[in-house]
Amino acid sequence: MSEKNAIIVGAGLVGSLWAVYLSKAGYKVKIYERRPDIRRADISAGKSINLALSNRGWKALDAVGVGDEIRKIAIPMYGRTMHDMEGNLTYQPYGQEGQAIFSVSRGGVNAKMMDIAEEYGDAEIFYNKECIDVDSKKGIVYLEDNITGEKMSDSADVIFAADGAFSAVRYHEFQKQELFNFSQFYISDGYREILLPANEDGSYKLDKNALHIWPRGRFMLIALANEDGSFTCTLFMPHEGEANSFDQLQSKEQVDSFFKNTFPDFYEMMPNIAHAWEDHPLSALAIMRSYPWHSGKAVLMGDAAHATVPFYGQGMNAGFEDCTVMWELMQKYNQDWDKIFEEFSVIRKPDGDALQNLSLENYYVMRDYVADPKFLLQKKIEAKFSKLYPDKWMPLYSQVTFSDIRYSEAYKNGKHQDMIMKEVMDRPDIESVWESDEIMNAILEKI
Repeated sequence: MSEKNAIIVGAGLVGSLWAVYLSKAGYKVKIYERRPDIRRADISAGKSINLALSNRGWKALDAVGVGDEIRKIAIPMYGRTMHDMEGNLTYQPYGQEGQAIFSVSRGGVNAKMMDIAEEYGDAEIFYNKECIDVDSKKGIVYLEDNITGEKMSDSADVIFAADGAFSAVRYHEFQKQELFNFSQFYISDGYREILLPANEDGSYKLDKNALHIWPRGRFMLIALANEDGSFTCTLFMPHEGEANSFDQLQSKEQVDSFFKNTFPDFYEMMPNIAHAWEDHPLSALAIMRSYPWHSGKAVLMGDAAHATVPFYGQGMNAGFEDCTVMWELMQKYNQDWDKIFEEFSVIRKPDGDALQNLSLENYYVMRDYVADPKFLLQKKIEAKFSKLYPDKWMPLYSQVTFSDIRYSEAYKNGKHQDMIMKEVMDRPDIESVWESDEIMNAILEKI
């Protein structure tokens, strides 16, 4: 039998994991990466928004025996801790007792996944190789070396584009084809990262086992723990046109005053915030939608197919779940790639769209509603009902984060649950009767 070959464009999280799956199926895998090897660079903890690993991601990692490698660098977060203007804290657990999402630094987990691709997937990774064109019918990738300028090409039985939101494969091949739909939508808010250092003794300044949020209505600050005692913090805020927006923070004095007045307890921990403000660039946030996700011998995976905003902490998990779905289809169709790719596009597209909707809607939850006593009461009612009738009600967040229910199903279920809870919360006496059997029965009747 002739050797089966696969090319993956992009040595990020999804490309690295997918290499392990392909190797398991007997493929010789080459990965072409535009960037230099990040493992040889100094990856500081705050290089990018920290990622949150949850059920779908762990399922994909554990299926090929590499989950424990990532657990070594993952920090469990059991709930959200909200910080108000006075520094008072409110805690909201993510799920049932013991359920957690896991903070991992993007740089750290990417480096580890590259190790895994080489060790478990026996993949060859070629760096500084930029994709400049693709022939999906013939299975050819055209490349240029970023250092020498040398042009080259390579071919394989199948090509997997796991090269991110601004996918070169999608741009050079898919977007030039008839009947390919593509859109990009930038939200009006951007983000800037801030690294909150550890205490002098290396200890954490905040509870490391919670995701910290400073919700302020139209904007918010969040913080996730790193292994070294620091926190990667991210300020999400409008680019311009608001009383509090990035265009209003042009000087060190303006930055200092903003944090002192808006996030006083954070300012106490980091009084030099104005000097660290320029350490990381102001970045934009976009949703990328496309369809179909396949063409000839090539297919889009992860952010290349369904890039989303980070407010549900599901971007990496969705990309890893693409590996789970693609692997199941490989078994179903005995590696008949035409059938695999066709069905992958059809069944996975609604889930990509649903996650994008969920991510946008959860931004409003995080920056606005988590500070609203009525919202917190609603979550308590849902938690109590779910505990009484676990087979009848799983909160939307748990469906998305602690199960592998399809995103599209979870989104639909969430809309139905919202309708029920709106009626319940409209009761004028809800604050005093929320724990009663009457309320529980009222929900039961509406399901």
